[in-house]
Amino acid sequence: MLNLTISFIVSFLATMFIVRLSHRHSAAADRDLSGVQKFHVRPVPRIGGVGILLGCCLAVGMLTARDLPLAKHLALLLACSAVVFGIGLAEDFTQRISPTVRLLCALAGGALGAVVLDASLVRVDVPLVDAWLALPLAGGLAAVVCVAALVNAVNIIDGFNGLAAAAAMAMFASLGYVAFKVGDPFVLGGALIMIGAILGFLVWNYPYGFIFLGDGGAYFLGFMLAELGILLVARNPQVSAWYPALLFIYPIFETLFSIYRKRYLRGMSPSLPDGIHLHMLIYKRVIRWAVGSRNARLLLRRNASTSPYLWALSLLAIVPATAFWHQKFVLVGFLAVFVAVYLWLYTAIVRFRTPRWLVLRKYTDNRNR
Repeated sequence: MLNLTISFIVSFLATMFIVRLSHRHSAAADRDLSGVQKFHVRPVPRIGGVGILLGCCLAVGMLTARDLPLAKHLALLLACSAVVFGIGLAEDFTQRISPTVRLLCALAGGALGAVVLDASLVRVDVPLVDAWLALPLAGGLAAVVCVAALVNAVNIIDGFNGLAAAAAMAMFASLGYVAFKVGDPFVLGGALIMIGAILGFLVWNYPYGFIFLGDGGAYFLGFMLAELGILLVARNPQVSAWYPALLFIYPIFETLFSIYRKRYLRGMSPSLPDGIHLHMLIYKRVIRWAVGSRNARLLLRRNASTSPYLWALSLLAIVPATAFWHQKFVLVGFLAVFVAVYLWLYTAIVRFRTPRWLVLRKYTDNRNR
């Protein structure tokens, strides 16, 4: 718990410093207030990932005095994330890095993890596929693809205050719990450090949105989730390979469904942004406070009210994954349940048939009319 506390304090203070500094220097501020995926009304710094990374680095640094071997392994993990975090941070500052370059860097980060940490996809608990993964390089290549996929998936769900960060924190908590159950100090230590660092960031991000996670932060969270998930399964045969599949299904399925929707239903490039991700539809059609208003106070309240819907959806996968981490068929069943619930919810909202119990009605405030 000391690691968690240290990462929290450092992340909290570093993020506070960034927020204060942004009032004077706004080179990394998100000034686009009118894009299809923009729901804030003032420029906001988008380099929250810096505080999270600093919290992790200092926690690992201080761990060297108590457990040097574990600190070395965690330091290698953080080093492997550098290329992913770096390209995301460059995008936060310039907003000119092409999707292809960012994807290649995510693949490079996954390759580093496979080589340096031996983070390979050794099994998926399907006999024919497992036989293929046993071939030389096959498991490493599969892990590289999985890492790149989750890196981009977490970035895709980073649409509202606290959404991606809190969902990722719950996933790290699950990884830490399972690592504790199977006696894996490496995955447990990494998960606890990430939880503390995310908490330090969330103090400033939710609900008021003083700072955003940014591409660097989202990429870093996705990378750490993917690597710890792969390593947990590879190092502990009692953990079902379907455990991380269910644990990460919310961002992964959001990404897959988005690609299908854009490519085959709308005839557009999957790399182009649009405004009909599930979290955006909930903001526009389910949270009906201040519709059409540009009142900052009401829009902030509407933004903050959106994330809990998606947290609840993600918990529909995270909770059973945590409870049944070693039971393959139960995990597969809950995976099917999640996909069915997601498709039902998305279809209902698109067709303006949202259940009434989900809808938050329009909020008015006479003082701000």
